[in-house]
Amino acid sequence: MRNWWWLALAGLLAGCGGTNAGGGSAPATGESAEFPVGIVTDVAGIGDLSFNMMAWDGLQRAGRELGAAPTKIESQQVGDYENNLQRLAEKGCKVVIGVGYALEPAVKNIAPRYPNTHFVLIDAAGPQAPNVTGVVFHEEEGAFLAGALAGGMSKSGKLGFVGGQEIPLIKKFEAGYRAGIKTTNPGATVFAKYTNTWEDVAKGKELALSLFGQGADVVFHASGRCGVGVIDAARMKGPGFWAIGVDADQDYLGTADPEHPEPPSRVLTSMMKRVDNVVFAICQEAKAGAVKSGVRELGVKDGGIGLSPLKFTKSEIPASLLQRVEALKTEVAEGKVKPPKTLEDLETWKAPVMPK
Repeated sequence: MRNWWWLALAGLLAGCGGTNAGGGSAPATGESAEFPVGIVTDVAGIGDLSFNMMAWDGLQRAGRELGAAPTKIESQQVGDYENNLQRLAEKGCKVVIGVGYALEPAVKNIAPRYPNTHFVLIDAAGPQAPNVTGVVFHEEEGAFLAGALAGGMSKSGKLGFVGGQEIPLIKKFEAGYRAGIKTTNPGATVFAKYTNTWEDVAKGKELALSLFGQGADVVFHASGRCGVGVIDAARMKGPGFWAIGVDADQDYLGTADPEHPEPPSRVLTSMMKRVDNVVFAICQEAKAGAVKSGVRELGVKDGGIGLSPLKFTKSEIPASLLQRVEALKTEVAEGKVKPPKTLEDLETWKAPVMPK
């Protein structure tokens, strides 16, 4: 079988400029160095084709539209985080993005040393400092919508979830997903497995195949690069089986040829977390001298969380189900439906009554 995920990654890297020996990406020839900005990924790197990739996409957009000079450093291990942040600050980056909750201790240590650099921490509040912005998302809201769609599409009444590290952040995804399924398919059974890593594609595929083997016909992942394996498992199983992507629009990865995607796709939808937009917005503010510190919370209401456009699967989804999911989206945005953030909250959570 073709290693299509690496082909997709190679295509992405080809448009990113050169990569230096330290793992960072050098600005493309001709880019202005007047407004240097940088990103430090977590260990999954932009090869996750989701979370880290979205942040890098936002930084590259800042390069195109703001004249910024973007640089990336892909961390190889947790111990690299602090040094990588420092490297970008020493390089003179005006904005340094740390992607992932795991970089919070490193940002806390490095930010006070470089008061003229604005640090942004994705998926954590970060330290209270005048040069730090933390960005957190209401993942449970998007996972809830994904679960509602998955529950309505399931024929077996069995669904799966593959998480990465078994931490509160990923439990938010699982809780929201289960709540969505409970709303549209209250009698369904949900199985969950965790890879305990972000990088192991083979492990993601193994767990997804195990869930499909237990009877699940839809598997949602929130597992970094492992999710590429989850999607490959759905492609291997074929019609009647679905994966659900995360963070980026991963729908194209479920098609027969992801380099030239055409319907159908084995990715039903993707729960998108618009890290790209918030990274670009903060760079824009920083260039204007108007960036603010503190914590930003983003959810369905402000477009920070949502489902993919269903470019490859909409024709296979009943119109009545699409309408139900859209109605739930409106209720979440208006605060009428509040999906649970933990599995403990899910136990007492009451699903909204849906019209017949």
